[in-house]
Amino acid sequence: MTPARPPRALLWDVGNVIVRWNPRTLYAKIFKEPADLDRFLSHVGTLDWHSATDRGVTFADNIAALSAQHPHHAESIAAWWDRWLEMFSGAIPETEAVIEALAERDVPQFALTNMSTETWPDVKAMSPVFRHFRAAVVSAEERVIKPEPRIYEIVLERTGLEAADLLFVDDSAANIAAAAALGFHTHHFTDPATLRPAIEKFGLL
Repeated sequence: MTPARPPRALLWDVGNVIVRWNPRTLYAKIFKEPADLDRFLSHVGTLDWHSATDRGVTFADNIAALSAQHPHHAESIAAWWDRWLEMFSGAIPETEAVIEALAERDVPQFALTNMSTETWPDVKAMSPVFRHFRAAVVSAEERVIKPEPRIYEIVLERTGLEAADLLFVDDSAANIAAAAALGFHTHHFTDPATLRPAIEKFGLL
């Protein structure tokens, strides 16, 4: 679906758009052998398993359930929460610069993130640009995650805007496709260097 008018506001994903997040950053410190690291992340500490916290399950409950299935990995599984911040490697400067530039032009900006309410405060503290968001839809608060259509509907309810008013920036192709199908403008974030030109192309900078 192609929106009928240009966007007038930004809707930002957070992980790997504003701040870099990758469980491998932590677990490469725990598993010295690459094969052991790959095996753990593909069969034990998977993104599928982690997504339960994005839906509102606590880290404690999610970790306990997985540890019961894989007791020999209990210590490594516990690190998912105990050493959570070590999965991050800082903010993305190109994105921060664009958010600041948009704020100077008083372009409305919002966030839409698949994230636990337990981790959201620490993530917001990683960059000063989060102060520019007029509202944030956090999946765990809503008990629904991207790319499910309902979470995009919640964005529209929360912002008071229509889909065609918003340019959605996300690093997930599935999330981008879902938003586009609902009438959002979209930019698939794959390279920080292409972000500002894309925003300029939409006429927002």
